[in-house]
Amino acid sequence: MSVLPALSAFNVLCAVSALWLLSKAVQHLRQRTRSTRLEGPPNPSFLFGAARFITKAPDGGDLYEEWSEKYGPVFSIPATLGLSRVALCDPKAVLHFFSRETYGYVQSTMTKRAIENLVGRGVLWAEGDSHKRQRKALSPAFSNAEIRKMTSVFYDSAYKVKTAWDSLLESEVGGSAVINVQGWMNHVSLDTIGIAGFSHDFGTLHGKHSTVASTFDAFGTLKPTLLGGMQFIIGLVFPWVLKIPTPFRKLVNKLNTHMGEIAQELLENTRKESEGESKTEEKSIIGLLIKAEKSDSELRMSEDEVLAQMKVLILAGYETTSISLTWCLLELCKKLEIQEKLRKELLEFSGSDPTWDQFTYGLPYLDAVVHETLRLHPPLGETTRVATEDDVIPLSSPMRAANGQLVDSIAIPKGQLVTVPIHMMNKSIKFWGPDAKEFNPERWLNEDGIPKRAQEIQGHRHLLTFVDGPRTCLGKHFALAEFKAVLSVLIRHYAFELRDGPETKVEIRRGILPRPSIAGEEGARLPLRVRRLD
Repeated sequence: MSVLPALSAFNVLCAVSALWLLSKAVQHLRQRTRSTRLEGPPNPSFLFGAARFITKAPDGGDLYEEWSEKYGPVFSIPATLGLSRVALCDPKAVLHFFSRETYGYVQSTMTKRAIENLVGRGVLWAEGDSHKRQRKALSPAFSNAEIRKMTSVFYDSAYKVKTAWDSLLESEVGGSAVINVQGWMNHVSLDTIGIAGFSHDFGTLHGKHSTVASTFDAFGTLKPTLLGGMQFIIGLVFPWVLKIPTPFRKLVNKLNTHMGEIAQELLENTRKESEGESKTEEKSIIGLLIKAEKSDSELRMSEDEVLAQMKVLILAGYETTSISLTWCLLELCKKLEIQEKLRKELLEFSGSDPTWDQFTYGLPYLDAVVHETLRLHPPLGETTRVATEDDVIPLSSPMRAANGQLVDSIAIPKGQLVTVPIHMMNKSIKFWGPDAKEFNPERWLNEDGIPKRAQEIQGHRHLLTFVDGPRTCLGKHFALAEFKAVLSVLIRHYAFELRDGPETKVEIRRGILPRPSIAGEEGARLPLRVRRLD
């Protein structure tokens, strides 16, 4: 008798598995009949597709570039369990893709669950009309006028670093010391977004312990595991695997909890402070969030959405700018002549700090160094979405499909995964010329420095670092102003060199986003020799 329930459960499991396989077979057949057949690399694994191969590559962008040269500007990449991803390396195709994001191309179920687990259902998670509403409510806080007001906050954070470093260097012989600049850039970014966005000082630049900061840092110390890699690869087909409590997943849950506690506290404090006050045109980030929560208009947000926006901004403010500042200091250590040329331009402001307007219009070499860093080292290497309906993607010029036919557009079926390799588009030799892989700020200064092929790429300054279309980075101008303000203070007052000389090896540590690290260091650390300038 006891065997029957077991057999029944087994039969049900077999039936469900058979139905799933049948549905996938039907979906695959439908996609083959409604899509343009594309060339692409062979499938190294039915289970993982090419995902592990890409992850293990020294530079994923170079791999996409190699495939693009071999198979054409649009090609097919093997994905999990026999699925595929269509990679777009054609400017016109990429423009079409980004223009249709949030409606025609959306995040996969796995990605949405991962984002929700980390920061909730905010603007980063939302699609379609919900994304449009949330973004519209937040946009006034990131206008040029508001960013101009925040410049003093950026400088304040930079000078807190200077105070701490000066104290450290006073006790050192020769006025120099080895400093883990990555840790300091992390603290700059976290404290800055706290003060500028929510009038909250995390205090990490003064040595105050922050659970949020320590949890962020812990991601860089995680060792890659097979189970952890499988979660994100198999998750494309089985999103529930994201619930498996791997070390990465436990850290995500911990970070979500701590960010949520801080966001809730800040929200409640600001509500109390605003009670009874006269209504003013509030454009601070937290002010706009509370205004949206109280609003009866189309821009109204729920409390959960408000808290999610706060967590998104803490995450984005911490991760992206700190990574970019770290990469920039590393590149300036590799090419000391560029560091010195930048310093010479910035020393024109030895008696005062550059204003926001001067950042924007009056410091061409600083602007060039910043954008060259963003070109070579986009924090997000690629973006993948799912087609919500059948689509036809136009091409800049005709290419040959897998059947040998010359086509000027690509048919994409509903349910197809589509990828834009940002790192490849930003530094492909085909678009940026023979020195595409080199850190060369001069390209942004010369009249013909940006090749015509690169100018075909839409997006901020022909880069896809901030992506494009409806999901263009909302905090783009905030990030650029903070980047420039902090860098201007550091370069005017300190000289930076690689701790172990020109042959120092750098590796990528994968946390929430990939970060540079000196090879052999524990965690994502970038110890540089820092010397105080008189």
